[in-house]
Amino acid sequence: MAYRYVFGPVRSGRLGLSLGLDLTGDTVCTMDCVYCEVGRTTRLTTARAPYVPAKTLLDELAHWKEQTRQEPDYVTLGGKGEPTLNSDMGAIIQGIRSIFPHTPVAVLTNSTLLHDPQVRRELALADAVLPSLDSLVPAELRRVNRPHPDVDLAALTRGLLDFREEFDGRLLLEVLLVAGYNDSDANLALLREFIARLRPDRVDVVSMTRPGTLAAAQPVAPEALARWREALAPLARGPHGDTTTPRPGGARQFSTDAAPAPGQGHPPRPADADGAAQDRVAASIERRPQTAAQLAQALDLPPEAVRRALEALATQGRLRTTTSGGDAYHALRQG
Repeated sequence: MAYRYVFGPVRSGRLGLSLGLDLTGDTVCTMDCVYCEVGRTTRLTTARAPYVPAKTLLDELAHWKEQTRQEPDYVTLGGKGEPTLNSDMGAIIQGIRSIFPHTPVAVLTNSTLLHDPQVRRELALADAVLPSLDSLVPAELRRVNRPHPDVDLAALTRGLLDFREEFDGRLLLEVLLVAGYNDSDANLALLREFIARLRPDRVDVVSMTRPGTLAAAQPVAPEALARWREALAPLARGPHGDTTTPRPGGARQFSTDAAPAPGQGHPPRPADADGAAQDRVAASIERRPQTAAQLAQALDLPPEAVRRALEALATQGRLRTTTSGGDAYHALRQG
């Protein structure tokens, strides 16, 4: 069957083979970032609601496990929008533990709702939380993240600090740089001071590797990226690439660094029928643009099956292909 809210697995540098769950079902977010690989935000909001009800998502997840019999390295809450907007997030995390009792749960978040104690309580149920924080310069934040008017930078940073005190899992902070948007020396100085207070377990400074929502949004130069990494990465309280701490729910230890090599730990599945392969490829690239090679590796599909699936999607007018760094990234057309 074609899954609506379960996608992947996809290969992640921090989480290995990550099975994604889409908690909003559409591009519903508190921000409309210029670098977003999913596309423009269609509903800019700070209002929490059960955008995808827990039962709907968990039923689909249980079916996915029964059909594939795969064990991902992580089950990750993310998708097209901001997962903390889903007011069923706590119930979803608890339900995942029943379906995958030995698999850690991760949550991707843009940090905007961490000022809410209820959001922090629900997030604390996860094994790893991966917040982003791109700028502490208000004008830069507005330009690069284009947040909802109700998003307050002081509340955001206070929420992150409060969550760090309350959370006993892994906190992996990401800073994404866009040339001319948030790569100023002023931002670097403010982030250095704040991250020293936050003491996350890991700091990843990255730039764009896939096309964003604006053509003007471009990655920073390699030397600038190296300078930022040298300044911020050492502020983490744990060594780069250490392992996930097991929690009472029984989650296993998995490396947060490089994913396993093809064929190690995840034996390839038999080739899918073309229709099933196309459904899986479409569900994956709807949330994250990927190359054909990335799709074949993450979905355990033969390269030829991926090629046929992409060709079929192109023939149907559903495929959007862009080039970045010499690689062709495939995404599903919106609308």
